[in-house]
Amino acid sequence: MSINPYQAYKKTQVATASPGELLLLLFDGAIRFANQAKHFIEKKDLAAAHDKLCRAQDIVAELMFSLDRDVGEIADNLYQLYDYIFNRLVEANVSKDISIVDECIHFLTDLRDTWRQVVDNVK
Repeated sequence: MSINPYQAYKKTQVATASPGELLLLLFDGAIRFANQAKHFIEKKDLAAAHDKLCRAQDIVAELMFSLDRDVGEIADNLYQLYDYIFNRLVEANVSKDISIVDECIHFLTDLRDTWRQVVDNVK
């Protein structure tokens, strides 16, 4: 059985990433899955759309649960934003509404870009 070169690359990327880079990978994954879900909704493949939206939900849930809410107000505010995005993804999954998926992609992209600036400034 041969190893897919892309999978090997991604495995190495995750294994060698800093915590900030891992966070960016999570955002990239959630955005990728949400975009894939949009594609499947457009193609009327509701089962595949459901799968991709669930994967995006799982990533956002991981972002929520990985926050250290003892550090203060910023963590609480992030938690509330992640919770909002999570609930909107659930709503998008139930209704298969592309406009809700677009809203989530917008928030996730803005958050990723903000975190990217933070990670770059820490380097």
